[in-house]
Amino acid sequence: QVQLVESGGGLVQAGGSLKLSCAASGRTFSNYGMGWFRQAPGKDREFVAAITRSGGSTYYADSVKGRFTISRDNAKNTVYLQMNSLKPEDTADYYCAARSAPYLGVTVTTTSPQDFGSWGQGTQVTVSS
Repeated sequence: QVQLVESGGGLVQAGGSLKLSCAASGRTFSNYGMGWFRQAPGKDREFVAAITRSGGSTYYADSVKGRFTISRDNAKNTVYLQMNSLKPEDTADYYCAARSAPYLGVTVTTTSPQDFGSWGQGTQVTVSS
């Protein structure tokens, strides 16, 4: 499995920005499609964004499209989530995740938590109104 550690969460006012990072270790990072999910209190974990192994294709939930950007640096074994124009409804714990096995693709339908096999511990994002 891939070991993942998120960072970059915090408290921000509505309209502000945060950039989350997720550092990977334990396996060849570039062999894994990656994703970001979030979970608000009392709610199910939901898909935010995903990126292919090369970083050439990205996919987003409708709720974040145009505001969030997922990217990766395979040389640094890190995936990022740039979050702009944050809203109070973006408040949640944010988790990065790696696909269940190497070389599995990431497509527009790779949005279920069951598609991912390795998870970080999460980083909290709070957006105040």
